[in-house]
This record gives sequence, structure tokens and C-alpha cells, in this order.
Amino acid sequence: MKTLIIVDPQNDFMPGGSLAVPQGDEIVPIINKFQKEFELVVATQDWHPKAHASFASTHQGKNEFETITLNGLDQIMWPDHCVQNTAGAAFHKDLDTAKIEAIFRKGTNKEIDSYSGFYDNGHKKSTGLKGYLKEKKATHLYFCGLAAEICVYFSAKDALKEGFNVSIIEDATRALNEKEFKKLKTELKEMGGEIISSKTIEN
Repeated sequence: MKTLIIVDPQNDFMPGGSLAVPQGDEIVPIINKFQKEFELVVATQDWHPKAHASFASTHQGKNEFETITLNGLDQIMWPDHCVQNTAGAAFHKDLDTAKIEAIFRKGTNKEIDSYSGFYDNGHKKSTGLKGYLKEKKATHLYFCGLAAEICVYFSAKDALKEGFNVSIIEDATRALNEKEFKKLKTELKEMGGEIISSKTIEN
């Protein structure tokens, strides 16, 4: 089954948000246009409790975008973002949500971050997305959303490891760091994933 995964299309990742991805809002009309081409559409949502361990504000003396070691893992210190039940955690107001059948929330454990829509960064806890997709008999996953080199990439990488066919729809995602995304696109292709344009999926 041809399945669309919309990754974290949330206000805090849009221009004006606390962790804004440049031109992040440009992907919304693109996503709205091609949703109809998919049999199944699901979304992920960053959903952090207050004072999450990934927030710089939680650690005295730490600066935003600094990297620390947290529970044995490298952790970037992010601005506070996508805090549960805040406007910043909500989906962009123009996103068409009618076809979204399920939303998988991540980053809910206060002590560990979760870039992937499938697992936390330590792969200790599943979001349930894998089981849901297997139950629905999804085979080919198409990823879009924010940010390209972080949550989109790590979700796509985990999907490949779980045996799904994977495509990232490049014009329907934006990166915080374009240089890093360019490198990770090469890695993803080497793992068996593909990078495509939305033009290839529209009828």
C-alpha cells in the first residue's frame, strides 16, 4: 500500500516558530495537493513535556544548538519547542488534515529525544507506528515534512531498517541545515531509499 507519512508539520517548525525551518511553510500547499494520491495518510507530531531534557533551557549554562551527552547519547540543545497542548505544537493551520487517519506522537518521554516517528533516539521505546503500518499492509512509505535532515531523515532511515520501501519527497520537505541534508540524502540512497519530486507521484 502506498502510504504518506507527514512528519511534524507543526507551528514551532514554521517561520515565526521557536525552532523555525527556513521556508518551512512552503511545503504545506504542496502536501495538500498530492495527499489524494495516497491510499493511507498518517502524521507524526513532536509532543514534548515542559522542561524536556533536549531543551537548552532545562540545563543551566547550556546554549541553544550546543551538543551535550545525555543518557549516553549525543544531544543537541534545542530551543523550547512543540510543548504539549501549546499553539507551537499544533499543526499548521493550512494543512489539510481530512485524510490523516492516525497521528503518532513522539518525544513524550521527558528524558530522551525522539527524532524518528518510529522510536526514541535510543531505540528503547516504539511509538507504535511500525505495528500500525504492518497491520495496514503498508509497503511503500513516502516521507515529507520537517525538518529534512532530522526528523524526516531519521524516520526514513528507521523505515528502511524495518523493511519498508522508502521515498523522501524532496520538494515537500525543508532542512535546517542544507549541507547536512545533502550528505544524508547520499547515505539514504546507499541504504536503498530514494529521493523523488512530488511531480513523480501526481496523476
